[in-house]
Amino acid sequence: MKKSLIASLILLCVALPAHPQSDTPAPFDGDLARLGEILGALHYLRAICGANEGQKWRNEMQALIDAEAPGGERRRKIVASFNRGYRGFQQTYRNCTPSADLAIRRYLDEGAKIARDITARYAN
Repeated sequence: MKKSLIASLILLCVALPAHPQSDTPAPFDGDLARLGEILGALHYLRAICGANEGQKWRNEMQALIDAEAPGGERRRKIVASFNRGYRGFQQTYRNCTPSADLAIRRYLDEGAKIARDITARYAN
């Protein structure tokens, strides 16, 4: 399951159309924001559930930002979504619980679906 999201993110990073660095929103910015929120949540949840992945999910987010190269307000919004996902679960969970494990599984699935959908709709 985890490999599916990572593979989808790699494909997404390679396939996204070049979008000029501007504050003009891309048609997929809402999806990128949701994906950022999911990556932030995974960054926190996987750590408390003992995945020992270090900065893996933060690095995936950075790769996504680098691939899309959003600047200005677009970049701030996507980064804010990552932070929102992280902080939302940080305020709720201090330890790994069955519901945290369930959230991880659901976010892995949702993130992979979003990445595949963006690639299918907007890849060159």
